[in-house]
Amino acid sequence: MVAPEPGGCGDPLCRIRVAMIAPLSVEGRIEGALAAYGPDASAARVRAVCEVARWVSSQLELAELDSSRARLAEAEMRALRAQISPHFVYNSLTTIASFVRTDPERARELLLDFADFARYSFRNPRDFTTLADELRSIDRYLLLERARFGDRLQFSVEVAPEVLPVAVPFLSLQPLVENAIRHGMEGSRASFHIRIVARDAGAEAAISVEDDGIGMDPERLREILSAGTGRERRSGAGAGIGLANVDERMRQVYGDEYGLTVETAVGAGAKVNLRVPKYRLGVFPD
Repeated sequence: MVAPEPGGCGDPLCRIRVAMIAPLSVEGRIEGALAAYGPDASAARVRAVCEVARWVSSQLELAELDSSRARLAEAEMRALRAQISPHFVYNSLTTIASFVRTDPERARELLLDFADFARYSFRNPRDFTTLADELRSIDRYLLLERARFGDRLQFSVEVAPEVLPVAVPFLSLQPLVENAIRHGMEGSRASFHIRIVARDAGAEAAISVEDDGIGMDPERLREILSAGTGRERRSGAGAGIGLANVDERMRQVYGDEYGLTVETAVGAGAKVNLRVPKYRLGVFPD
């Protein structure tokens, strides 16, 4: 739109005689306007104003998309925290209480482990942490579960020292371990072993969480991972919600090629694999 003779300029030497105004739109909504002032409104100037307005509109859309992604990431983080089962908290405190009279020193150690785990899991939202910090929290989690299940729960951790400083998305491994214990041991009284491995794979850290539990039907697993944020997850459907959350976060942060891969079958346990780039521009542990 061209507005002739804008008001407020009574100086005969003033070169501002017309205003060229173009709307700024985001997804079809008018969010503002770009105004350019000059001595005349040639076709070239009008086209230039329209091109600049289109460019500014595209930048506004990108900014809104980034904001939406940030809100989604925050929602995913809340969902992951919600996955830390209230039953785990209750069972841990009950287990600690059972040692208070019979073994006070063990109760004290477990209470400190619980405090460390809670402090890490419920701290202020952070995008990234180090693999060392994530594994330290998992160690506390496993010690608390071991106190509850006794020798029935066995675990081992094998980590290459060179990958300990690698930045990983916050709470990217703990939900996998919790999922393995909650669903791998479901309905079984047999001993259960969980193995966590983190190794150097060139430009990446290769991490796996493996268990010898009841496993899962591969078709059911595909349904869970393909559900994304859809109806199945919103309904809180059963096993694997933690897997779906972590899978989606990895894809959002690093790209679709970094989604989880899972090897499983009914009665054959499960192995969850993920890869994390060692170096990623703009990604640093907080």
